[in-house]
Amino acid sequence: MSQDVADLYCKIDQQRDIPIDAEFCCSAGEVLAVVGPSGGGKSTLLRMIAGLTKPERGEIRHGDCQWFNSETHQYLSPQQRHLGYVPQHFGLFPNMTALENVVAALDHIPKSQRQSRAKDWLERVNLHGLPDRLPANLSGGQRQRVALARALAREPSILLLDEPFSAVDRETRERLYLELARLKEQLSIPVIMVTHDLNEALLLADRMILISQGKLLQQGTPREVLTRPRNEAVAKQMGLRNMFDAHVVAQEEDRQITWLKFGEHLIASTYFDSLDVGTKVRWVIPNQGIRFNSITKGRLCRSFNKLNITIASTLAMGETMRIVASIKGVKHHLNAEVPLHLAQKLGLAPGMETEVALKSELIHILER
Repeated sequence: MSQDVADLYCKIDQQRDIPIDAEFCCSAGEVLAVVGPSGGGKSTLLRMIAGLTKPERGEIRHGDCQWFNSETHQYLSPQQRHLGYVPQHFGLFPNMTALENVVAALDHIPKSQRQSRAKDWLERVNLHGLPDRLPANLSGGQRQRVALARALAREPSILLLDEPFSAVDRETRERLYLELARLKEQLSIPVIMVTHDLNEALLLADRMILISQGKLLQQGTPREVLTRPRNEAVAKQMGLRNMFDAHVVAQEEDRQITWLKFGEHLIASTYFDSLDVGTKVRWVIPNQGIRFNSITKGRLCRSFNKLNITIASTLAMGETMRIVASIKGVKHHLNAEVPLHLAQKLGLAPGMETEVALKSELIHILER
């Protein structure tokens, strides 16, 4: 779609104002999610890529074209970068119709082609029939689509989305996810999406970077960052609630197992060759690593890692049940989310004693 298919490289080192220290790439055709808490520097980073804020030091490069380089004093304006940018609240002109809003972004093509190009893009984001409506007469989801159409109609070199789905209700959000997933197939440009919603990143992004207080904590595929968080800060940001202390008691290189003593239990985890026997470690397991019986009288998967638990509390939340349970000989509780139908089938309730298995390949030892 873009005239210039190229990857984006970004390295920013800023100490004053909002500190940012990050280096990453986003390939053409890839969605990169920038994830982190509010006030962590995500939107500032996006504005720097867009050319709306000038970083102190570093380099921003699109293919062979330097957009910003502090060494050579190169700095291209947002217009020169020719990108698509959808700000948090869409940034539509309130006194212009949906069609006029899109036309306004097309000053790079001859006037005679602008109307038909704008109409074409409104149709591509499923907004046919609404070109003459003002933003005030559109729903949040429709305004979001106009903003997306306006950004994409420019045939941008890259697409920047700042919390693109935060201002719409859940049902509209689900539809827009599908829309973006469908559009992604057609876009051969880097797409960078700022979000604080982990599910959004897991659903839409090919890769993610995790930022907190301006620092890049970890990058990789969303699944990698979720199941292999580098340290406790990353694990907490990824919403992982099951973090425990243990001691390394044995190393089996041939079976690729690190054995951990956890309370009264012996736990097999993925092999970490750098750990000596006796080392105290902190380990984490994501929710999908915790297995309840699949049927009431059925057997748990063949696993070393069976724990006897007593359910302390249950809370039904939509389609899932949140369970907090105590583990024999361990002071920290186990947190799990189980599909509601399974929880009901197993009769999970406070006071009940049962058994869970932990998938050893999903037990991950954190960096100290």
